[in-house]
Amino acid sequence: MNEDRAISALGALAHPQRLRTFRALVVAGLPGLTPSTLADQLGVARNTLSFHLKELSHAGLVTVEQQGRNLIYRADFSQMNGLLGYLTEHCCQGASCEASDPSACKTC
Repeated sequence: MNEDRAISALGALAHPQRLRTFRALVVAGLPGLTPSTLADQLGVARNTLSFHLKELSHAGLVTVEQQGRNLIYRADFSQMNGLLGYLTEHCCQGASCEASDPSACKTC
């Protein structure tokens, strides 16, 4: 991931509804969710959700697949992991550490 893509992804996530939407898609995993199911889960209007899904899609954080009459949205885990990797690329001043165990890294 490069800086421009990271900025785009972070900008897309810098809105409460888009962040909640992305997190719901992460929880849903590979099966993904239809917009109507997602809207019901989040308690948001479908047209509003459509706008936010479009923004997340343009940032490369979600994918969409047509299945019959339904659209299925999924979190793009490779992009999410790329963003996390970009953000933590030089953590711990270049020393080896396990980011999931805060006590393992003494310089963070």
